[in-house]
Amino acid sequence: MKRMWKKSMLSLASLGLAASVLAACNGDEVGSADEFKGKITIWDGPRWPDKDDNKFHWLEAKIKEYEEAHEGVEIELVQVPWAEMGDKLGVAIAGKSWPDIAPVDISGSAVSIDHIEQGVIEPLDDFFDKDAKADFYENALDAYTYDGKMYGIPNSITLHSMLLNLDLFEEAGVTPPEGGEWTYDEFLDAAKKLTFDRDGDGKIDVHGFSTYIMPGYYEAWPFFYKNGGSPLNEDMTEFTFDTPEVVQAIQDLADLKLTEKVAPETHGGIDVGGTFQAWANEEQRTVAMQPWATWAIGAAQGKYPTNFAVANYPTGDSDKAVTIGGVGGWVMFHQDKDANKKAAAADFMKFISTDKEQYHMAQNYGIFPARISAAEMDPFKDNPEMTRAMEMSEQVVMLPRHPEWRKIDEAIQTQLQLVFNGEKTAKDAMADAKKAVDELLK
Repeated sequence: MKRMWKKSMLSLASLGLAASVLAACNGDEVGSADEFKGKITIWDGPRWPDKDDNKFHWLEAKIKEYEEAHEGVEIELVQVPWAEMGDKLGVAIAGKSWPDIAPVDISGSAVSIDHIEQGVIEPLDDFFDKDAKADFYENALDAYTYDGKMYGIPNSITLHSMLLNLDLFEEAGVTPPEGGEWTYDEFLDAAKKLTFDRDGDGKIDVHGFSTYIMPGYYEAWPFFYKNGGSPLNEDMTEFTFDTPEVVQAIQDLADLKLTEKVAPETHGGIDVGGTFQAWANEEQRTVAMQPWATWAIGAAQGKYPTNFAVANYPTGDSDKAVTIGGVGGWVMFHQDKDANKKAAAADFMKFISTDKEQYHMAQNYGIFPARISAAEMDPFKDNPEMTRAMEMSEQVVMLPRHPEWRKIDEAIQTQLQLVFNGEKTAKDAMADAKKAVDELLK
């Protein structure tokens, strides 16, 4: 794990759970969690299922435990599908009707730097001293730090990897890439061989590859980096996804459906669940290779038991494997003037972010802990697939952290969808994306 994220140079110390004992750093009143009586609202998306297929059981149990220990405190859980989380938060922010706590990847698009500057997100420095912060990997903490302040508790680290259905590889007589490393030509050759008519009726039953395209999701994007390039230049003043190298990489991935015919018609669509089911559902298994974030590894080892391997994204002209990484965590939305409620909300956020909780989540939800102490518990010692994914950490690139990233992302992804629909070439689509994005960068 230490290969993945930089360890803070500060001394390691465990966090206490009392949110009311630290002095204010900015002069604002720091309330007492123990004095708060009332309701705290938290949003969360589905996580791993229990025996009853309840994917909110972990947080429900923690809420019950916290409420029993804090008489007079009620915590309301609002269940939100992950695919709707960004849009719902956007609507809530626009209407100033936000929850108290929500899971937000600040490196993604649900909350922007603008929201932080507008005071929508509460800083948490009053509740974390430097020793407490030292238990987080430096990169993870950096993801929630802006202008020197901490705007969330890093909870998990993820990256994307290629998942290979080994049963389909065996059925098609295809050898998986040695060590999970391959070139794009080798990947394409495998995809062709993995596209076949299983029952002899003259129709293709199994395709080699599929993924989806939609704002806020980046499973396909490492393919666009295979020849080098990135969405924006280094100082984030210019759109650069229109270079010949990137345009070719985008067209290559769309052509898996459009010309190579090794991807199904759903390739490049927005059916996230259906795409995963086509790879992992035992009653389907119609796609051999798909890219997913690390949660899918846990799903393939749990509810959807699959004989699979983890591989790098294929390399292109750059001869360098690349993947996208992200940091998930909890943020607190603006609290009016109730300092005690703010302290209580911070206290609960800490309660669900301890090293033990992150270790538990790593084992069950397929994420890498953001806490050093949780990672040092070695949650993947018996999990070679997660260990392999962890090895890909050195390939991680982060998305540009631009205040307008949500709009930039939407402008790019909308054009990408047209490419995968066959309505535009990648060259024309990225030329149009440049017009929109460069306006946002002014």
